[in-house]
Amino acid sequence: MRRGAHRVDAATPASRDRAVDALRAFAILGVVLGHWLVTALVAEDGALHTASPLQHMPWLAPISWAFQTLAVFFLVGGHVATRSHAAARARGVSYGAWLRARLARLLGPVVALLTLWTVAATALLLTGTSFLTLHTLVKLALSPLWFLLVFAALTAVTPLAARLNPLWPLAVVLHVDILRFGLHTGPSWLGWVNLAAGWLVPYTLGAAWTRGELETRRAAWVLLLGGTTATAVLVLAAGYPASMVGVPGAPVSNLNPPTLAAVTFGLAQCGLALLLRERLRRAMRRPLVWAAVALVNLSAMTIFLWHQTALMATTATALSAGRLPGLHTLPDGLGWVAARLLWLPVFALVLAVCWTAFRSLEQRAHRRSAGAHRVRPRVVRVHRPRDAETARAVRHV
Repeated sequence: MRRGAHRVDAATPASRDRAVDALRAFAILGVVLGHWLVTALVAEDGALHTASPLQHMPWLAPISWAFQTLAVFFLVGGHVATRSHAAARARGVSYGAWLRARLARLLGPVVALLTLWTVAATALLLTGTSFLTLHTLVKLALSPLWFLLVFAALTAVTPLAARLNPLWPLAVVLHVDILRFGLHTGPSWLGWVNLAAGWLVPYTLGAAWTRGELETRRAAWVLLLGGTTATAVLVLAAGYPASMVGVPGAPVSNLNPPTLAAVTFGLAQCGLALLLRERLRRAMRRPLVWAAVALVNLSAMTIFLWHQTALMATTATALSAGRLPGLHTLPDGLGWVAARLLWLPVFALVLAVCWTAFRSLEQRAHRRSAGAHRVRPRVVRVHRPRDAETARAVRHV
Protein backbone atom coordinates (compact mmCIF):
# COMPACT_ATOMS: atom_id res chain seq x y z
CA MET A 1 0.00 0.00 0.00
CA ARG A 2 2.79 2.39 0.87
CA ARG A 3 4.60 1.74 -2.41
CA GLY A 4 1.39 2.26 -4.35
CA ALA A 5 0.60 5.43 -2.44
CA HIS A 6 4.07 6.80 -3.15
CA ARG A 7 3.62 6.06 -6.87
CA VAL A 8 0.31 7.94 -6.89
CA ASP A 9 1.95 10.80 -5.03
CA ALA A 10 4.87 10.95 -7.47
CA ALA A 11 2.53 10.81 -10.48
CA THR A 12 0.56 13.87 -9.33
CA PRO A 13 1.97 17.16 -10.65
CA ALA A 14 3.06 19.74 -8.12
CA SER A 15 0.68 22.28 -9.69
CA ARG A 16 -2.42 20.32 -8.66
CA ASP A 17 -4.38 21.85 -5.78
CA ARG A 18 -4.95 18.76 -3.66
CA ALA A 19 -7.11 20.71 -1.22
CA VAL A 20 -9.82 20.86 -3.90
CA ASP A 21 -9.85 17.07 -4.19
CA ALA A 22 -9.87 16.73 -0.40
CA LEU A 23 -12.90 19.01 -0.12
CA ARG A 24 -14.74 17.06 -2.81
CA ALA A 25 -14.00 13.76 -1.07
CA PHE A 26 -15.13 15.21 2.27
CA ALA A 27 -18.39 16.44 0.73
CA ILE A 28 -19.21 13.08 -0.88
CA LEU A 29 -18.39 11.04 2.22
CA GLY A 30 -20.33 13.50 4.39
CA VAL A 31 -23.48 12.96 2.33
CA VAL A 32 -23.03 9.18 2.40
CA LEU A 33 -22.53 8.98 6.17
CA GLY A 34 -25.34 11.46 6.75
CA HIS A 35 -27.81 9.35 4.79
CA TRP A 36 -26.70 6.17 6.53
CA LEU A 37 -27.16 7.78 9.94
CA VAL A 38 -30.55 9.46 9.47
CA THR A 39 -32.32 7.08 7.05
CA ALA A 40 -34.20 4.19 8.61
CA LEU A 41 -36.32 1.54 6.94
CA VAL A 42 -38.80 0.30 9.54
CA ALA A 43 -40.48 -3.08 9.03
CA GLU A 44 -44.13 -2.72 10.00
CA ASP A 45 -47.39 -4.26 8.76
CA GLY A 46 -45.57 -6.41 6.22
CA ALA A 47 -43.87 -3.48 4.50
CA LEU A 48 -40.84 -1.21 4.81
CA HIS A 49 -41.49 2.42 5.74
CA THR A 50 -39.09 5.35 5.76
CA ALA A 51 -38.34 6.93 9.13
CA SER A 52 -35.68 9.17 10.64
CA PRO A 53 -34.12 9.43 14.10
CA LEU A 54 -34.43 13.20 13.71
CA GLN A 55 -38.20 12.75 13.78
CA HIS A 56 -38.17 11.06 17.19
CA MET A 57 -35.03 12.66 18.64
CA PRO A 58 -34.94 16.25 17.35
CA TRP A 59 -32.01 17.03 19.65
CA LEU A 60 -29.87 15.04 17.19
CA ALA A 61 -30.19 17.91 14.68
CA PRO A 62 -26.45 18.73 14.97
CA ILE A 63 -25.78 15.50 13.09
CA SER A 64 -27.29 17.18 10.04
CA TRP A 65 -24.97 20.16 10.53
CA ALA A 66 -21.94 17.92 10.28
CA PHE A 67 -23.03 15.69 7.39
CA GLN A 68 -25.16 17.91 5.12
CA THR A 69 -22.18 18.92 2.99
CA LEU A 70 -23.80 19.59 -0.39
CA ALA A 71 -22.81 23.27 -0.37
CA VAL A 72 -19.13 22.29 -0.24
CA PHE A 73 -19.63 19.99 -3.22
CA PHE A 74 -21.28 22.79 -5.22
CA LEU A 75 -18.50 25.18 -4.18
CA VAL A 76 -15.85 22.79 -5.49
CA GLY A 77 -17.97 21.99 -8.54
CA GLY A 78 -18.29 25.65 -9.49
CA HIS A 79 -14.56 26.21 -8.97
CA VAL A 80 -13.52 23.21 -11.05
CA ALA A 81 -16.08 23.77 -13.82
CA THR A 82 -15.25 27.44 -14.36
CA ARG A 83 -11.55 26.67 -14.37
CA SER A 84 -12.12 23.78 -16.80
CA HIS A 85 -14.24 25.93 -19.12
CA ALA A 86 -11.62 28.68 -19.18
CA ALA A 87 -8.92 26.12 -20.01
CA ALA A 88 -11.09 24.61 -22.77
CA ARG A 89 -11.65 28.03 -24.34
CA ALA A 90 -7.92 28.69 -24.25
CA ARG A 91 -7.35 25.43 -26.16
CA GLY A 92 -10.02 26.33 -28.71
CA VAL A 93 -12.55 23.73 -27.52
CA SER A 94 -16.13 24.79 -28.20
CA TYR A 95 -18.70 25.20 -25.44
CA GLY A 96 -20.75 22.32 -26.86
CA ALA A 97 -17.82 19.91 -26.88
CA TRP A 98 -16.81 20.96 -23.39
CA LEU A 99 -20.35 20.54 -22.03
CA ARG A 100 -20.84 17.12 -23.64
CA ALA A 101 -17.61 15.92 -22.08
CA ARG A 102 -18.53 17.25 -18.63
CA LEU A 103 -22.03 15.74 -18.73
CA ALA A 104 -20.70 12.40 -19.94
CA ARG A 105 -18.47 12.24 -16.87
CA LEU A 106 -21.37 13.23 -14.64
CA LEU A 107 -24.26 11.23 -16.06
CA GLY A 108 -22.52 8.21 -17.57
CA PRO A 109 -22.68 6.05 -14.40
CA VAL A 110 -26.42 6.75 -14.04
CA VAL A 111 -27.36 4.26 -16.76
CA ALA A 112 -26.25 1.28 -14.69
CA LEU A 113 -28.23 2.44 -11.65
CA LEU A 114 -31.42 2.94 -13.68
CA THR A 115 -31.00 -0.40 -15.44
CA LEU A 116 -30.42 -2.38 -12.26
CA TRP A 117 -33.33 -0.80 -10.40
CA THR A 118 -35.67 -1.24 -13.36
CA VAL A 119 -34.89 -4.96 -13.34
CA ALA A 120 -35.02 -5.17 -9.53
CA ALA A 121 -38.33 -3.29 -9.29
CA THR A 122 -39.89 -5.53 -11.93
CA ALA A 123 -38.67 -8.67 -10.16
CA LEU A 124 -39.90 -7.47 -6.77
CA LEU A 125 -43.30 -6.59 -8.20
CA LEU A 126 -43.65 -9.98 -9.87
CA THR A 127 -42.70 -11.81 -6.67
CA GLY A 128 -45.45 -10.18 -4.66
CA THR A 129 -43.58 -7.39 -2.88
CA SER A 130 -46.03 -4.81 -1.58
CA PHE A 131 -46.31 -1.65 -3.62
CA LEU A 132 -45.60 0.45 -0.50
CA THR A 133 -42.27 -1.33 0.06
CA LEU A 134 -41.40 -1.08 -3.62
CA HIS A 135 -42.19 2.64 -3.65
CA THR A 136 -40.02 3.20 -0.56
CA LEU A 137 -37.04 1.32 -2.02
CA VAL A 138 -37.18 2.88 -5.49
CA LYS A 139 -37.66 6.38 -4.12
CA LEU A 140 -34.58 6.06 -1.91
CA ALA A 141 -32.50 4.40 -4.60
CA LEU A 142 -33.21 7.12 -7.14
CA SER A 143 -33.10 10.04 -4.68
CA PRO A 144 -29.46 10.90 -5.56
CA LEU A 145 -30.56 11.70 -9.11
CA TRP A 146 -32.13 15.04 -8.14
CA PHE A 147 -28.69 16.24 -7.14
CA LEU A 148 -27.15 15.17 -10.44
CA LEU A 149 -29.88 16.89 -12.44
CA VAL A 150 -29.34 20.16 -10.58
CA PHE A 151 -25.58 19.86 -10.88
CA ALA A 152 -25.88 19.14 -14.62
CA ALA A 153 -28.06 22.23 -15.07
CA LEU A 154 -25.57 24.41 -13.21
CA THR A 155 -22.73 22.95 -15.26
CA ALA A 156 -24.60 23.98 -18.40
CA VAL A 157 -24.76 27.61 -17.22
CA THR A 158 -21.10 27.72 -16.15
CA PRO A 159 -20.22 30.54 -18.62
CA LEU A 160 -22.91 32.69 -16.98
CA ALA A 161 -22.04 31.59 -13.45
CA ALA A 162 -18.42 32.54 -14.09
CA ARG A 163 -19.53 36.21 -14.26
CA LEU A 164 -22.44 36.14 -11.79
CA ASN A 165 -22.14 37.71 -8.36
CA PRO A 166 -23.33 35.23 -5.68
CA LEU A 167 -25.49 37.98 -4.16
CA TRP A 168 -27.95 37.73 -7.07
CA PRO A 169 -29.09 34.12 -6.49
CA LEU A 170 -28.96 34.79 -2.73
CA ALA A 171 -31.39 37.68 -3.24
CA VAL A 172 -33.72 35.36 -5.18
CA VAL A 173 -33.76 32.87 -2.29
CA LEU A 174 -34.43 35.67 0.20
CA HIS A 175 -37.40 37.04 -1.76
CA VAL A 176 -38.86 33.57 -2.36
CA ASP A 177 -38.76 32.83 1.37
CA ILE A 178 -40.29 36.21 2.23
CA LEU A 179 -43.21 35.38 -0.05
CA ARG A 180 -43.51 31.78 1.24
CA PHE A 181 -43.06 32.24 4.98
CA GLY A 182 -43.41 35.97 5.62
CA LEU A 183 -46.31 36.99 3.41
CA HIS A 184 -47.72 33.48 2.75
CA THR A 185 -48.42 34.40 -0.84
CA GLY A 186 -47.44 33.10 -4.25
CA PRO A 187 -48.16 29.82 -6.06
CA SER A 188 -47.44 26.46 -4.42
CA TRP A 189 -44.51 25.79 -6.73
CA LEU A 190 -42.72 29.02 -5.82
CA GLY A 191 -40.40 27.35 -3.34
CA TRP A 192 -38.92 25.17 -6.07
CA VAL A 193 -37.34 28.25 -7.60
CA ASN A 194 -34.84 27.86 -4.77
CA LEU A 195 -33.79 24.45 -6.06
CA ALA A 196 -31.79 26.27 -8.72
CA ALA A 197 -31.17 29.60 -6.99
CA GLY A 198 -30.18 28.04 -3.66
CA TRP A 199 -27.45 25.80 -5.08
CA LEU A 200 -26.37 28.49 -7.52
CA VAL A 201 -25.10 30.46 -4.51
CA PRO A 202 -22.22 28.08 -3.58
CA TYR A 203 -21.66 27.30 -7.28
CA THR A 204 -21.05 30.98 -8.06
CA LEU A 205 -18.88 31.20 -4.94
CA GLY A 206 -16.77 28.52 -6.60
CA ALA A 207 -16.55 30.72 -9.68
CA ALA A 208 -15.51 33.66 -7.47
CA TRP A 209 -12.81 31.39 -6.04
CA THR A 210 -11.56 30.79 -9.59
CA ARG A 211 -11.48 34.55 -10.20
CA GLY A 212 -9.28 34.95 -7.13
CA GLU A 213 -11.89 36.83 -5.09
CA LEU A 214 -11.85 34.39 -2.15
CA GLU A 215 -8.13 33.93 -1.66
CA THR A 216 -7.88 35.98 1.52
CA ARG A 217 -8.68 34.58 4.94
CA ARG A 218 -10.82 37.66 5.56
CA ALA A 219 -13.24 36.61 2.80
CA ALA A 220 -13.46 33.11 4.28
CA TRP A 221 -14.10 34.47 7.77
CA VAL A 222 -16.85 36.77 6.45
CA LEU A 223 -18.60 33.77 4.90
CA LEU A 224 -18.18 31.61 7.99
CA LEU A 225 -19.26 34.17 10.58
CA GLY A 226 -21.91 35.83 8.43
CA GLY A 227 -23.44 32.49 7.42
CA THR A 228 -23.37 31.15 10.97
CA THR A 229 -24.98 34.29 12.42
CA ALA A 230 -27.68 34.44 9.75
CA THR A 231 -28.51 30.75 10.21
CA ALA A 232 -28.74 31.10 13.99
CA VAL A 233 -31.09 34.08 13.65
CA LEU A 234 -33.29 32.27 11.12
CA VAL A 235 -33.55 29.14 13.32
CA LEU A 236 -33.93 30.85 16.70
CA ALA A 237 -35.99 33.89 15.72
CA ALA A 238 -37.68 33.16 12.40
CA GLY A 239 -38.85 29.61 13.08
CA TYR A 240 -36.79 27.74 10.48
CA PRO A 241 -36.13 24.06 11.32
CA ALA A 242 -32.88 23.32 13.15
CA SER A 243 -32.25 20.23 11.01
CA MET A 244 -30.51 20.94 7.72
CA VAL A 245 -32.05 17.85 6.14
CA GLY A 246 -35.66 16.87 5.64
CA VAL A 247 -37.49 15.22 8.54
CA PRO A 248 -40.52 13.00 7.79
CA GLY A 249 -43.71 14.63 9.03
CA ALA A 250 -42.17 18.07 9.52
CA PRO A 251 -44.21 20.94 8.01
CA VAL A 252 -41.10 22.61 6.53
CA SER A 253 -37.91 21.07 5.16
CA ASN A 254 -34.72 23.11 4.88
CA LEU A 255 -33.58 20.98 1.97
CA ASN A 256 -36.61 20.07 -0.10
CA PRO A 257 -36.67 22.71 -1.54
CA PRO A 258 -33.73 24.67 -0.09
CA THR A 259 -34.67 27.48 2.27
CA LEU A 260 -32.78 30.64 3.13
CA ALA A 261 -31.51 28.88 6.28
CA ALA A 262 -30.01 26.06 4.21
CA VAL A 263 -28.31 28.59 1.94
CA THR A 264 -26.86 30.68 4.78
CA PHE A 265 -25.71 27.47 6.45
CA GLY A 266 -24.03 26.59 3.16
CA LEU A 267 -22.27 29.96 3.17
CA ALA A 268 -20.83 29.12 6.58
CA GLN A 269 -19.69 25.72 5.31
CA CYS A 270 -18.05 27.31 2.29
CA GLY A 271 -16.24 29.78 4.53
CA LEU A 272 -14.95 26.96 6.73
CA ALA A 273 -13.86 24.98 3.67
CA LEU A 274 -11.88 27.95 2.36
CA LEU A 275 -10.26 28.48 5.76
CA LEU A 276 -9.11 24.85 5.82
CA ARG A 277 -7.39 24.93 2.43
CA GLU A 278 -3.85 25.37 3.70
CA ARG A 279 -4.22 22.68 6.35
CA LEU A 280 -5.65 20.31 3.76
CA ARG A 281 -2.79 21.02 1.37
CA ARG A 282 -0.31 20.13 4.10
CA ALA A 283 -2.24 16.97 4.99
CA MET A 284 -2.37 15.91 1.35
CA ARG A 285 1.44 15.83 1.23
CA ARG A 286 1.22 12.50 3.02
CA PRO A 287 1.19 9.83 0.28
CA LEU A 288 -1.26 7.49 2.03
CA VAL A 289 -3.74 10.26 2.74
CA TRP A 290 -3.50 11.62 -0.80
CA ALA A 291 -3.91 8.16 -2.34
CA ALA A 292 -7.12 7.63 -0.33
CA VAL A 293 -8.48 11.02 -1.41
CA ALA A 294 -7.54 10.31 -5.03
CA LEU A 295 -9.38 6.99 -4.89
CA VAL A 296 -12.56 8.62 -3.57
CA ASN A 297 -12.42 11.31 -6.25
CA LEU A 298 -11.85 8.75 -8.97
CA SER A 299 -15.12 7.02 -7.99
CA ALA A 300 -17.07 9.95 -6.55
CA MET A 301 -20.19 9.44 -8.66
CA THR A 302 -20.17 5.67 -8.17
CA ILE A 303 -19.99 6.08 -4.39
CA PHE A 304 -22.70 8.75 -4.42
CA LEU A 305 -25.09 6.87 -6.70
CA TRP A 306 -24.85 3.47 -5.00
CA HIS A 307 -24.66 4.31 -1.29
CA GLN A 308 -28.43 4.21 -0.82
CA THR A 309 -28.60 0.91 -2.69
CA ALA A 310 -26.01 -0.49 -0.28
CA LEU A 311 -28.17 0.58 2.66
CA MET A 312 -31.32 -0.95 1.19
CA ALA A 313 -29.65 -4.17 0.04
CA THR A 314 -28.37 -4.73 3.57
CA THR A 315 -31.75 -3.92 5.11
CA ALA A 316 -33.78 -6.09 2.75
CA THR A 317 -31.40 -9.07 2.92
CA ALA A 318 -31.18 -9.03 6.72
CA LEU A 319 -34.96 -8.88 7.06
CA SER A 320 -35.05 -12.67 6.61
CA ALA A 321 -33.39 -12.91 10.04
CA GLY A 322 -36.16 -10.89 11.68
CA ARG A 323 -36.45 -7.27 12.81
CA LEU A 324 -32.88 -6.36 13.74
CA PRO A 325 -32.05 -3.37 15.99
CA GLY A 326 -30.72 -0.35 14.14
CA LEU A 327 -31.85 -1.76 10.83
CA HIS A 328 -35.59 -2.53 10.90
CA THR A 329 -36.70 -1.05 14.21
CA LEU A 330 -38.14 2.38 14.95
CA PRO A 331 -35.35 4.97 15.42
CA ASP A 332 -36.69 6.36 18.68
CA GLY A 333 -33.84 6.03 21.18
CA LEU A 334 -30.10 5.90 21.82
CA GLY A 335 -30.19 2.12 21.52
CA TRP A 336 -31.10 2.49 17.87
CA VAL A 337 -28.28 5.00 17.36
CA ALA A 338 -25.72 2.63 18.93
CA ALA A 339 -26.98 -0.27 16.82
CA ARG A 340 -26.93 1.83 13.63
CA LEU A 341 -23.29 2.75 14.23
CA LEU A 342 -22.47 -0.96 14.32
CA TRP A 343 -24.15 -1.41 10.93
CA LEU A 344 -22.06 1.27 9.21
CA PRO A 345 -19.14 -1.08 8.41
CA VAL A 346 -21.61 -3.51 6.83
CA PHE A 347 -23.04 -0.73 4.64
CA ALA A 348 -19.48 0.23 3.68
CA LEU A 349 -18.68 -3.38 2.73
CA VAL A 350 -21.77 -3.66 0.52
CA LEU A 351 -20.94 -0.30 -1.06
CA ALA A 352 -17.43 -1.62 -1.76
CA VAL A 353 -19.03 -4.52 -3.65
CA CYS A 354 -21.09 -2.04 -5.70
CA TRP A 355 -17.96 0.04 -6.27
CA THR A 356 -16.07 -3.00 -7.55
CA ALA A 357 -18.91 -3.87 -9.92
CA PHE A 358 -19.63 -0.42 -11.35
CA ARG A 359 -16.55 1.80 -10.98
CA SER A 360 -15.33 0.87 -14.48
CA LEU A 361 -18.35 2.69 -15.95
CA GLU A 362 -17.29 5.94 -14.31
CA GLN A 363 -13.66 5.50 -15.36
CA ARG A 364 -14.79 4.80 -18.92
CA ALA A 365 -16.77 8.04 -18.88
CA HIS A 366 -13.65 9.87 -17.69
CA ARG A 367 -11.60 8.39 -20.54
CA ARG A 368 -14.21 9.38 -23.12
CA SER A 369 -14.25 12.88 -21.65
CA ALA A 370 -10.49 13.23 -21.95
CA GLY A 371 -10.55 11.81 -25.47
CA ALA A 372 -13.24 14.26 -26.55
CA HIS A 373 -10.90 17.16 -25.77
CA ARG A 374 -8.01 15.46 -27.61
CA VAL A 375 -5.48 16.68 -25.09
CA ARG A 376 -3.20 14.92 -22.66
CA PRO A 377 -4.72 15.00 -19.16
CA ARG A 378 -2.76 17.28 -16.87
CA VAL A 379 -3.68 15.61 -13.60
CA VAL A 380 -0.64 13.35 -13.48
CA ARG A 381 2.83 13.41 -14.88
CA VAL A 382 4.28 10.10 -16.03
CA HIS A 383 8.04 9.84 -15.61
CA ARG A 384 8.66 6.14 -16.21
CA PRO A 385 6.89 3.38 -18.13
CA ARG A 386 6.31 1.43 -14.92
CA ASP A 387 4.16 4.33 -13.71
CA ALA A 388 1.62 3.77 -16.48
CA GLU A 389 -0.72 1.77 -14.26
CA THR A 390 -0.54 4.43 -11.57
CA ALA A 391 -1.24 7.10 -14.14
CA ARG A 392 -4.32 5.29 -15.35
CA ALA A 393 -5.52 5.05 -11.74
CA VAL A 394 -5.42 8.76 -11.03
CA ARG A 395 -5.30 10.58 -14.35
CA HIS A 396 -9.00 11.41 -14.30
CA VAL A 397 -9.46 12.26 -10.63
